[in-house]
This record gives sequence, structure tokens and C-alpha cells, in this order.
Amino acid sequence: MANNASGLTRIIKAAGYSWKGLRAAWQHEAAFRQEVIAAVVAIAVACWLDVTPMARILLIGSVALVIIVEVLNSAIEAVVDRLGNEFHELSGRAKDMGSAAVLLAILLAVFVWLTILLNR
Repeated sequence: MANNASGLTRIIKAAGYSWKGLRAAWQHEAAFRQEVIAAVVAIAVACWLDVTPMARILLIGSVALVIIVEVLNSAIEAVVDRLGNEFHELSGRAKDMGSAAVLLAILLAVFVWLTILLNR
């Protein structure tokens, strides 16, 4: 499906599609909702902490990365589920790898937060 929009029209349409994707993630993905709530709390704490601007960016960025990876994981799962409910090794592998990516992002965030908080 070709999109022939260009310039500002393309940007506006792309923003609309992005917003639609975020709404779908919120409505259909419990993990996304939980991680967004945790991220809001973490970002508030990061803004409250007496840390350097660079440390604050790392704290917030690591949490934002978890949300980004969760959206990508949810997209992978949606595509795999659309293809069919029957088990296929590659479908299972794709879902497992998406889940692993979320886990790695969470572990990175925990590492960043512990490193910064323990070195204050």
C-alpha cells in the first residue's frame, strides 16, 4: 500500500499512525501498561534525584528504552499471532526473542539505575 503523501502531510499522517500504535499498545498489552506506569514513576524519581544532567539522561533514557523495546515486541507478537494460532518453531522463536529483547532492556535499566544510585 503506497503512501504518496509528502512534506508536512506525510509527517502529520506518520504522527497519527504513531499515536494509533501507542493507543493500541495501551489498550491491548498489559505489559506495556505496567511498564509505562513504572516508567512514569521512575522518570519522576529521576527528575527529583540530585544527580548530574548526564546521569538524569541515562536514568530516563534507560527507562524509555524499555518502553520502546516493549512496543517492538508487541508488534512482533501481533504479526505472529495474525499468521495463525498453530504452533510453529519460527513463530515461537520470534516471540521468545522479542521477549528476550525486553528482558535485556529491563536488565540494562536496572544496571544503569543501580550504578548511578550506588555511586551518589
